[in-house]
Amino acid sequence: MNKNYKGYKMKQKLKKDLQKQNNTLMHVVVKDNNIERALREFKKRVKNSNLLKELRERECYEKKSLKKRRLGKLRALKIKTLQKD
Repeated sequence: MNKNYKGYKMKQKLKKDLQKQNNTLMHVVVKDNNIERALREFKKRVKNSNLLKELRERECYEKKSLKKRRLGKLRALKIKTLQKD
């Protein structure tokens, strides 16, 4: 394949730009002016990426000791549920 023609270089540049966008921002492409579908897809992506969970955690400062205590309780609960099975 000849990589010297203009179309190939443009395609590679667009692909690289798209990868940068995917790494930094969450976005959804609206097809056929179907905003409802795009909104549903966006909500699903946000939910699956745990973005809201992280925002809630960063909403206010949590002391290290409280964070350790919370994580310890979660670990204990996880172990307890695994032992039941």
